[in-house]
Amino acid sequence: MIDMKMPSGTRLPNQGGRSLHCPGPVVLEHKNMKFLITDRPTDATLPRYIEDLKKYDARIVVRVCEPTYNVDLLKMQGIDVLDWAFDDGAAPPKDVVDGWLQLLKKKFKEKPGTCIAVHCVAGLGRAPVLVALALIESGMKYEDAVEFIRRRRRGAINAKQLTYLEQYKPSKLLKEKGPANNYCCVQ
Repeated sequence: MIDMKMPSGTRLPNQGGRSLHCPGPVVLEHKNMKFLITDRPTDATLPRYIEDLKKYDARIVVRVCEPTYNVDLLKMQGIDVLDWAFDDGAAPPKDVVDGWLQLLKKKFKEKPGTCIAVHCVAGLGRAPVLVALALIESGMKYEDAVEFIRRRRRGAINAKQLTYLEQYKPSKLLKEKGPANNYCCVQ
């Protein structure tokens, strides 16, 4: 890596208009679920963001940070935006978790494999935590969920969020139901 002396807080744009501090969009797929984790767009980067959403056929964006862009352009493209902001670096509150899980249950049941986009500021904390919850709810151990995400989104999930995921008790709302064990015995 090149060490360049720059004023503190300076951000170098890379290809696609993203800063070097934020990784590009990452798609994570598990079972019948597909997620697109991104950093937050701005009004200036929204056209590129919409291209990414269309590329992965994401018709829903879950925004878990403060708004930094106008959603009208997204709505004109048939993309819904849900605002479920919670504090940076924190675990999601119960109402956000409940809304998230209900959304996933509904959307993945309606259309398995559909892609749901989720973003926070850098796409490293709040958004990956929600995806980790989905993976845990589908039956994955929390350590495996974190590893799965971190393989594609290096630096994701801070220590406080990791503790939250470790202590999280899944409702099994997204766990796939296996075939019924209907045994019949005639004697």
